[in-house]
Amino acid sequence: MRFKCGTHCFFKSLGVLISAEARINERIRVPEVRLVGPSGEQVGIVRTDDARKLAYEADLDLVEVAPKAKPPVAKIMDYGKFKYEQDQKAREARKNQQQTVVKEQKFRPKIDEHDYQTKKGNVERFLEKGNKVKVTIMFRGREQARPELGYRLLERLAEDIGELGVVESRPKQDGRNMTMVFGPARKGKK
Repeated sequence: MRFKCGTHCFFKSLGVLISAEARINERIRVPEVRLVGPSGEQVGIVRTDDARKLAYEADLDLVEVAPKAKPPVAKIMDYGKFKYEQDQKAREARKNQQQTVVKEQKFRPKIDEHDYQTKKGNVERFLEKGNKVKVTIMFRGREQARPELGYRLLERLAEDIGELGVVESRPKQDGRNMTMVFGPARKGKK
């Protein structure tokens, strides 16, 4: 079981307290730390109480940056400013990453030509926007005995949208459905 309280998670089955954030000031409970000063200089191994006093005199926080080291490494810094900069970097990284969305389009094996063109247009629109498309052929009743109809329909669709998308997974029969995944075609840089 997992319970959340603030930034800490308590795993009851393990009986372990795991913190997502670094320990600061009074939360550092080790007897001594390797201290790094506010401008990055190495102070050396000092008692935690002395390091905390140095941080308070400089009107900064004592932050444990490497808790696994022997002895743990602590740095004197402005913790609020440090957290703000970390959040800004994380936000920038999220902004630059690209989300891949998988859209789905369903067909039937005995689809009429107009319906096929409409659904093919949907698949083309999804691919132009940069989304992946999962095409599903749904079989019912006696249609399940003729999977080649679905296979031919998927092959025809792959030919029709050849310049917009590439086949990422070949047609697969999965119970009553046959699926195939298309990805957007990579455009060469000019």
